[in-house]
Amino acid sequence: MELVIKLFLISDSSLLFSKFYFMTAYFIAGIDTGIGKTVATGLLARYLMAQDRSIITAKLAQTGSEQVAEDIRTHRKIMGTDLFWEDTSGMTCRYVFDYPASPHLAAEAENAVISPEVICKAVADLEETFDIVLVEGVGGIMVPLTRDLLSIEMAAKSCWPLIIVSSGRLGSINHTLMTMQCADALGCRIAGVIYNLDGCDDDIITSDSRAIIKEHLANYNRNAVIVDMPAIDNFDQLPDIDFSGLVN
Repeated sequence: MELVIKLFLISDSSLLFSKFYFMTAYFIAGIDTGIGKTVATGLLARYLMAQDRSIITAKLAQTGSEQVAEDIRTHRKIMGTDLFWEDTSGMTCRYVFDYPASPHLAAEAENAVISPEVICKAVADLEETFDIVLVEGVGGIMVPLTRDLLSIEMAAKSCWPLIIVSSGRLGSINHTLMTMQCADALGCRIAGVIYNLDGCDDDIITSDSRAIIKEHLANYNRNAVIVDMPAIDNFDQLPDIDFSGLVN
């Protein structure tokens, strides 16, 4: 659990108050769409549950879905639980849109407006109940939530440490290093990388990509870890993955 001083601002940007705040939310972001962050989030939550941690997952926004967010449902299936009341009440994903597009566009298609304050309030409420909240992003870190706010900007302003989901596929080195650089430039602490082995057919490329990503990861946070996630073919036969060190 990370101790930070969190500053609260009022509308005129003057300081309202500050307080010591135990940071329990983490931001799970992929280097691209379809990289496996939903499965990674579910597996990490499952691991933490096995460590007797009180854990819940959340989602910044969900597109291409209705009612309870599809990714939240996947998390619960991997965790082996039913939906929580926080899911059915909408607390774990305040914005669910039918149109399968970037959140800003999906919202506009339904004449809706995404409020970052609403998302932050929901996550803060979850933090009061659970030991750890894993907040899954939408696509890559530069995906806009609104016309004026990128996903990574939301995470940085909320002081959520970043867990990056990467892989050994061609192009992953470029995408992963850019993700690290952008996150660091915005002041977002990088907690570690989950390295998805699904679709990695060339062992030489997979091994070399992992080594390069691990080396650069240490440049941003020498205590950050990289954890391998094997291909998941069946949610009824999930592997036991040691995520120790990824979440404090």
